[in-house]
Amino acid sequence: MILSKEYVGYLARHVVERLIKADVIATKAQPAVAQKVETAMLDELGMEDRINEEVRMILETYSDEMRKSGANYQEMFKKVKNELARKYKAVL
Repeated sequence: MILSKEYVGYLARHVVERLIKADVIATKAQPAVAQKVETAMLDELGMEDRINEEVRMILETYSDEMRKSGANYQEMFKKVKNELARKYKAVL
């Protein structure tokens, strides 16, 4: 994950504060809402890590075939990652 968990928590609190000030949302439980936003942001940010791990597992399965055919690991990584991102509808 590119951002630290502490920074994501800061961003979540800031987003909730701005939404309240802009009258986009109304809540009496601001910390609880900020916690839910933080959880959602961490889950979304962790998606790329999960996709990268899945790509490594897939490429490891085909490592012998890739070696025999002379396929470039980085190019294959990008192609498989893009396919998985499309499959999971992730924005990376």
